[in-house]
Amino acid sequence: MPHAPLDLARVRRQFPGLESDWTLLDNAGGSQVARAVSDRLTDYLLHTNVQLGASYEPSEIAGTRVRAGVEAMADWMGTDDPAEVVLGPSTSMLLRNLAASFGQTLAPGDEVIVTDCDHEANIGPWADLERFGVVVRTWRLDESTWSLRVQDLEPLLSPRTKLVAFTHASNLVGTIHPVREIVDRIHAAGAKVCVDGVAFAPHRQLAVRDWDVDAYVVSLYKVYAPHCAALYVKRDLLESLPRLNHYFLSKEIPYKLQPGSVNYEMAYALTGLWDYVDAVRGGDAEGADGTARSTSTRREQLADFFGAVAEHEESLAEVLLERLRGLGTVRLVGLSSSDREHRVPTLSFFIPGRHSAEIVRALDDERIGIRYGDFYARRLTDRLGITESGGVVRVSAVHYNTAEEMGRAADEIVRALA
Repeated sequence: MPHAPLDLARVRRQFPGLESDWTLLDNAGGSQVARAVSDRLTDYLLHTNVQLGASYEPSEIAGTRVRAGVEAMADWMGTDDPAEVVLGPSTSMLLRNLAASFGQTLAPGDEVIVTDCDHEANIGPWADLERFGVVVRTWRLDESTWSLRVQDLEPLLSPRTKLVAFTHASNLVGTIHPVREIVDRIHAAGAKVCVDGVAFAPHRQLAVRDWDVDAYVVSLYKVYAPHCAALYVKRDLLESLPRLNHYFLSKEIPYKLQPGSVNYEMAYALTGLWDYVDAVRGGDAEGADGTARSTSTRREQLADFFGAVAEHEESLAEVLLERLRGLGTVRLVGLSSSDREHRVPTLSFFIPGRHSAEIVRALDDERIGIRYGDFYARRLTDRLGITESGGVVRVSAVHYNTAEEMGRAADEIVRALA
């Protein structure tokens, strides 16, 4: 459906970090924080920084604020049950905790499947279950399509497969995978699914319930918020998992997977994501009577926002890809098309015979922030034989970037390759 285009000037005013003279195109490593989010975080620390759970009024207000943050994230991820949302310091920690709990339900000879293109956060914790006799199989990325193909997964599935962990969109390759199709096939085999949505979430609306995933993780510091993360776990799975928290919290969800509770101010700050969407799409977070919008209205609002984001980001990707496609020396790691149905604007490439650091450092001198490396997708860069030469050069845009910024980066990359 058509969407009104983003008002880039309005968008960029919401991000104080964009006021410098740097062009920031390392967003897959961490986005700028929206002013509305940082305002909420600061307000919590200055006015309600007390312990939760007490009967005195400031504590009750603080508890209401933290719950509002969890509810805001549940809406953002696409579930109407806030108890299915586990908050934590990072996706690496959340997935490590999930694997530690889920692993207790497995027996020697049970199988899990991982990919060779995920961030290590969604491979290592599952692969480490080998020490307990679990069999780990690898679903390999198809280099001809730069995707994980269902037909390559089929021979790996067996009656002993208990879980498949894969990425919605690789933080290095950028291809968007058809999650619902893959999930349906895995569930038909009797296994659970854990999806890494870190590189997808900044660019598209999340719909964990519609996708029927069992677990889905996002890094919120890449979605315009502070350095924290969220893990969705389907209620029936969450209730069945062994606790990692105190013994008397064995039935409390999500606390059983949330040892030490949450960071209060960061949780409340997540309500600011909705303030940000309201600010850039001209909405009103509250009705005339001061009550919050309904969940359905919120998701309609988010669909409109991310529809406009996808259209804009496709045009950003095309600016750089058009130049790279014409350079015979460049090897793209990912699709050469900018089609928003198939990729996010995380663009990676390397130059055979040259170290990727050469290109990035040339852009450093021009105050353009990009990056080189394996981006914790080390198994993929090893497979491609490029780890020792610096991995890939990665240019990662988000919706607050402009065509002019991408054009300038493209010009400097071409100049560095000359």
